[in-house]
Amino acid sequence: MFQKIGRNDPCWCGSGKKYKTCHEAFDARIRKEQMAGHIVPRHDIIKTPAQIEKIKESCKINIAILDEIEKQIHEGMSTAEIDDIVMSMSEAAGAIPAPLNYEGYPYSVCTSVNDQVCHGFPSKDVILKSGDIVNVDCSTILNGYFSDSSRMFCIGEVSEEKQRLVQVTKEAVYAGLEAVKPWGYLGDMGQAVHDYCYERGYTVVREIGGHGVGLEFHEDPWVGYHSKAGTEMLLVPGMIFTIEPMVNMGKVEIYTDKENGWEVYTKDHQPSAQWEIMVLVTEDGHEVLCW
Repeated sequence: MFQKIGRNDPCWCGSGKKYKTCHEAFDARIRKEQMAGHIVPRHDIIKTPAQIEKIKESCKINIAILDEIEKQIHEGMSTAEIDDIVMSMSEAAGAIPAPLNYEGYPYSVCTSVNDQVCHGFPSKDVILKSGDIVNVDCSTILNGYFSDSSRMFCIGEVSEEKQRLVQVTKEAVYAGLEAVKPWGYLGDMGQAVHDYCYERGYTVVREIGGHGVGLEFHEDPWVGYHSKAGTEMLLVPGMIFTIEPMVNMGKVEIYTDKENGWEVYTKDHQPSAQWEIMVLVTEDGHEVLCW
């Protein structure tokens, strides 16, 4: 699982300290969990303090872009205009929109409206109207470091049912966040999100989840919301991942547009909502880096 390091060798984390005074006890604790049958993180997905500071700089841009969209989004706006905001603000900050050309994705942002679960294409033909709910999923690369978060927006007069879906989805994210603790398990968070949504009459998409992020757009671990407490990957300080449940008003089934291979919809065409935050596991709990 881990490279063999002498006790007097430099620590793998890049601190410059000897291994025995830096991460030796940390690694021993992880090995103990591994021997007990738990999934444990590799060194390469545990971020160093220097990397975390660089990732936070990327997050600042991502947050600023979503803040600006929150100011500008309105009835009658096309989702292509949202894409333009993301592209122009990214360029002005010396950053790159992470979705652009990622595995062939042709836009700078994902704009998913009503029954679109995720990966909605921005378009001049998609005009936001009163009653719509829309998820804007923004991801940024700054000097090789990645950030990722999304927000829901209610356009004009939105029905109480849709408003409740949007609100419960956000609450579920933060219910999951409360379960993120060092030396706990990813399944603790997953079950917290799952239970919060299902107890309120909603379903949570199974096939698409969160992910590690920071040095790459998508890293291990994969983050699902149908897990059980005490299972999935061990959480240790330095891990960064997203919490982003996609919550359906109706049934859990989804499908992907066959023509473009990207846009995902609810099979029953009931509305879906998603909020995404980016979380760092710390020595004493967690820190939200991007929202």
